[in-house]
Amino acid sequence: MTTPDTTVRFDDAWPIALAVARATAAQGYDTVLVRDILGRFSLALDDRVPKVSSESADRWRTELAERLGRYAAANTVLLASDLFAPEAVFESPHLIDLPGQEVSQGHGRIRVLDNGVVGEDWAPVTTPRTEDSGVGTTRIALYGFKGGVGRSTATFMLGKHLADQGSCVLVLDLDLESPGSGPLLLREEDTPQYGLVDHLVEFALGNADGLDLVATASGISVAGNGELWVAPARGRGSGTAPYTYVDKLNRVYGSVPGTPSLTFADRLEQAVTACEAAVAARSRRPDVILLDSRAGIHDIAAVTISRLCDLALLFGSDNSQTWNGYRDLFTAWQASGQAEAIRDKVKMVASMVPDTHRAEYLSTFRDRSWACFSILYDDLPADDSTGFNPSPEDLSAPHSPVPILFTLDLVGLDGVSSPGWSEQRFVQAAYDEFLTTATRLILEGA
Repeated sequence: MTTPDTTVRFDDAWPIALAVARATAAQGYDTVLVRDILGRFSLALDDRVPKVSSESADRWRTELAERLGRYAAANTVLLASDLFAPEAVFESPHLIDLPGQEVSQGHGRIRVLDNGVVGEDWAPVTTPRTEDSGVGTTRIALYGFKGGVGRSTATFMLGKHLADQGSCVLVLDLDLESPGSGPLLLREEDTPQYGLVDHLVEFALGNADGLDLVATASGISVAGNGELWVAPARGRGSGTAPYTYVDKLNRVYGSVPGTPSLTFADRLEQAVTACEAAVAARSRRPDVILLDSRAGIHDIAAVTISRLCDLALLFGSDNSQTWNGYRDLFTAWQASGQAEAIRDKVKMVASMVPDTHRAEYLSTFRDRSWACFSILYDDLPADDSTGFNPSPEDLSAPHSPVPILFTLDLVGLDGVSSPGWSEQRFVQAAYDEFLTTATRLILEGA
């Protein structure tokens, strides 16, 4: 006979720590639930008003240590009155309000300070409408939880389509580990001397001025006065020394010595802004920036979707990997109180839709997408229509898929060495609805 496993695991620790946090808040203390990089918890209590008795603090320390086991931090209860700089905790810009809490008279507020490495920037969700980003420039992220869903090809098609409509378009290849849209849009000899990875490395040392980061797309005919620019992940190098891409890549995610407040997210945003300024200096400010993000749960994808874009096109095929991955991301956004913000800036794309049985495939895809996106929708009673909970059939809803048809002719295609491939009839047919819908969404958001 086996005995129950009473060991506290990662998932068990959260409700235990939260229960104690609610108890401290009920005593009138503003409480910050702090989780460190290993998942261990401590409670920071603002005891400046009212004061915490030593007996109460010791009791909560003991309770957390006993109940959390290895998931208790070394000091389980931190008091503002004991901290040298309490504002670093209680006024941190990374604090997140506990979703669903209602602060009543005499109760304190509960917030969360969650420290991680990968994916730390999935929350909070913001938009890039700042003085630096340029009013009138719309940033669109193209993201797939899994690779191999045609994201980079779709970036090419959308960039060219928008340029043909007269827009000045800048494509940034943010898939640093596996560059996609850069090689698709630029011949090697036309690649600028430096890439995004160079800006990330040089900016950390205050050495990013004067980098050659952008070039016009190679061998692509753009109609009218439209323009298509590219900022690749890697440059071609100077030719005087080896271009050590891997060595640079190994250094882009670390913190900057001496300036810990300069995060990877800040550096990536500065790189995007620098590329935008480079196009503006050589021609005009881009109307649209397409951010070809890397796949998976990764800091680049986190920053791109949560912070850098106005609209994120989420690519996926109808399989368990797609839905399990997006369900994990949506659950994280919902748990951190970001559901309303993120659902306003995402749209599902059904990539590689089979031409045969297309209607049946899309119907099944839509239903599974709705079930997944419902995590982000309001949980409403049957007679309540005040919140946001669109039906599965609502074509304007975030879950409603925009299709891209699958064609074997595109598999393994080298776009740079096959000029005019995007003009072929089967390619236009495959991307027609995607290009029409994405263009409408971009124009509506501009």
